[in-house]
Amino acid sequence: MQLSISKAELQLYVCNQLNNFFPDNNPVKPAEFEGVIDITLDRVDFCFKKVAYERYNKGGETILSHLYADQYLVFLWFLSNTFWKEKGHSAIGSKLYYLNKTLHAFDCMYDTALPDIFLIFHGAGTMLGKAAYSDYFVALQGCTVGSQKGKYPVIGKGVSLTAHSSIIGDCEIGDRVSVSMYTSIFEKNIPNDTTAFTDASSGAVCLKPTKRPYAQQFFNTDLNLL
Repeated sequence: MQLSISKAELQLYVCNQLNNFFPDNNPVKPAEFEGVIDITLDRVDFCFKKVAYERYNKGGETILSHLYADQYLVFLWFLSNTFWKEKGHSAIGSKLYYLNKTLHAFDCMYDTALPDIFLIFHGAGTMLGKAAYSDYFVALQGCTVGSQKGKYPVIGKGVSLTAHSSIIGDCEIGDRVSVSMYTSIFEKNIPNDTTAFTDASSGAVCLKPTKRPYAQQFFNTDLNLL
């Protein structure tokens, strides 16, 4: 993976951000990320290898820039989740979650089971709750995945949430489903290979079959073969 700064500089960069945003009596030291940072970068590398954009993956070499907000958002979530998996609940995991929320207005807890392959674009105002996610998941700005009476959605492969859309409650979202802008799926099952959209006149949620899911443009894997 090609990093915009060295691994040691990246560790120090994250620590400086944490300590500046959260200046409590328990400062974070770069040494506390030893091991965790390597696992995190391996996970980011695996994810970005599936991405079709040159800014993420050029000639088979993945790219991570600390100054490219969409990439850094994904990196911070993987870092918080890896820290939780390796070290359990801790102040550092909470700070990493809070840092992502502060920098990007992206709300996704470190113990949420996001998939190995996902992308967030322009993620301000997006909240991803503890649903069952699958690979090739995409979300844009202002999206919500949430619960109703403690029940969360089950989300298939290649699902995308476009701007200001949501999936709420006990429902099954099939593979390669695209949820259009300002469309809310509330406790409604959606079959595979479907676009869900809001009818402009009635406000009702409508479904139509689709051969190419919205998420396909972001990945170099043929989602129809999943």
